[in-house]
Amino acid sequence: MTTVVFYEKPGCLTNRRQKALLEEHGCTLEVRDLLAEPWTGERLAAFFGERPIAEWFNHAAPRIRDGEVDPERQDRNSALTLMLEEPLLIRRPLLDTTFGKTAGFDDPTILAALGVEAGTVGSRHQDCARPSDPKGCPERP
Repeated sequence: MTTVVFYEKPGCLTNRRQKALLEEHGCTLEVRDLLAEPWTGERLAAFFGERPIAEWFNHAAPRIRDGEVDPERQDRNSALTLMLEEPLLIRRPLLDTTFGKTAGFDDPTILAALGVEAGTVGSRHQDCARPSDPKGCPERP
């Protein structure tokens, strides 16, 4: 069995679906609270790899959704500073595996290494489960 450190927002329905899919494929999860983790810029940046900076962000976060933060206008340092100040801006989940680290649930190389076939992951594993709710998910369950 492969162990995955899964950084989530507690109470997130989409994260719940992602965890269930990984467990169905034989992964053992070590679940951590993304919002409470004591991040440093260097440690957090390791999850983003070569992704464009705009893809580092959780586009469903209220400050992005409301136009207060524009991910397209951020450089590496400003993006990390914003995320350290407000972890809700971080794209989730963050996955730490023996095969590498990634942000989001769409890295085909890591998912394949975990035994998750490409066709298995759909929009229900990617998109916010509460897109029409102006409040979004509760801050904490």
